[in-house]
Amino acid sequence: MEDRLRKAWEALVESLRAPLDRGEATRRLLERHYREPHRAYHTLTHIEQVLSRVDALIAAGEPAMDHAAIRLAAWFHDAVFDPQRADNENASAELADRVLTGWPLDAARRNRVRSLVLVTADHTARTPDERVLVDADLAILAADPQDYDAYAGAIRREYRWLPEEDFRAGRTAFLTGMLARDHLFATPTMRTTSEPTGRRNLQRELARLQPSGG
Repeated sequence: MEDRLRKAWEALVESLRAPLDRGEATRRLLERHYREPHRAYHTLTHIEQVLSRVDALIAAGEPAMDHAAIRLAAWFHDAVFDPQRADNENASAELADRVLTGWPLDAARRNRVRSLVLVTADHTARTPDERVLVDADLAILAADPQDYDAYAGAIRREYRWLPEEDFRAGRTAFLTGMLARDHLFATPTMRTTSEPTGRRNLQRELARLQPSGG
């Protein structure tokens, strides 16, 4: 695990007053998950980017309440990732709940973490904390074109087992569904700074996926 991520994890463990040995065991567990060989995008790099965006949104004044729960959910939200199953977020939420039961967290906070992980399934946010996590998870949509294209390529590699026609159909459904939303992003900060770029990226990828898009 990269040094920045390790320091972020250790700071989170310390803030929650979790036993160091339990924190270290959880770190190793998460690291094993995010280093699975079938992953190309849902890796530790993605987690670092999500955590960085969470910090930026909080610093920008987004009214999130439980910062620790958001950060825990960021760590766990893609812990289980099998591109051939449809319940990854549920499995990740169950993993978080099971692991965090041994931490000094009350049931209400564990439930908040679980709920935050689950909201990343459809990225429909209703609370300030959910809005921060969802926008941090989707921030890649508004990346520079080169970084966005790298993300799109990594997604294709994760679904390399799918025939091209099937992948194009599934990816097209995702992109058109996102573009049909009133807003890609849930926080005022991201809507102001990132909405137009995100829509351009999605439209550009969608055009490439069409039969005439090469």
